[in-house]
Amino acid sequence: MSVSDSKVVSTGPLVRITYTDPKNVTRTWESAERRTRPKDADIDGVGIVAILDKPTGQEIILQKQYRPPIDTVAIEVPAGLIDEGETVEQCAVRELREETGYVGEVTETSPMMFNDPGFCNTNLRMVHVSIDMSLPENQNLKPELEENEFIEVFTVKLADLWDECKKLEAEGYAIDARVGTLAEGVLLAQRFKL
Repeated sequence: MSVSDSKVVSTGPLVRITYTDPKNVTRTWESAERRTRPKDADIDGVGIVAILDKPTGQEIILQKQYRPPIDTVAIEVPAGLIDEGETVEQCAVRELREETGYVGEVTETSPMMFNDPGFCNTNLRMVHVSIDMSLPENQNLKPELEENEFIEVFTVKLADLWDECKKLEAEGYAIDARVGTLAEGVLLAQRFKL
């Protein structure tokens, strides 16, 4: 069984929004709406930037996951929805452990970001997590996937992320915007020697 063994069997309608533009013209917009945000949270979830320090260089943790809206396997950072009563940091540590098996500590949290504001209301914070590879729990990884999660975890050298994204796209994978943006940031930092 592989993450690529999934397929779409039917689709449904979108949300239609009616609004007025600056000229007071009434317009319609089709969008998707996430309705899972807890009442006590300002975000839907987190994306996790987890870098492993290895003797061969720094590697970013990525995953392959089938995504029905695009009917293909996407290359993503670990991520997940926030639970009621949970902080952003708690969510990131929990999701990282559940999806990858790695245990880490939060080092930084981004401002609120919107995944695709022209199409949906989903928002998140990117959370940087440090992973101590000397910890015993980071030696024998034991992901705790939910029954409906089918995730393949892998790592890529951070310095090669841009080229790896291009290679994975050529192999038929979809590159999640968060991964693509990180790859482009690494490329720009290399080119401009930042």
